[in-house]
Amino acid sequence: MRELNKLSVLDWIALVLVIVGGLNWGLMAFDSNLVTAIFGGIASWVYVLVGLAGLYMIWLATKLNKS
Repeated sequence: MRELNKLSVLDWIALVLVIVGGLNWGLMAFDSNLVTAIFGGIASWVYVLVGLAGLYMIWLATKLNKS
């Protein structure tokens, strides 16, 4: 299995975006939107990036599981 220090830059970016997405979902329970608060008008693009990062993480998890 790949060690954390051997993850590529793309892997780390995707991981950070997925974490931001998860934290945002958690904050939605308290009627707070972290992404909109930080990014304002470009929040919809951030949501697209978070979604793509989630798909990438699914691919990465299956790739790591095979190795």
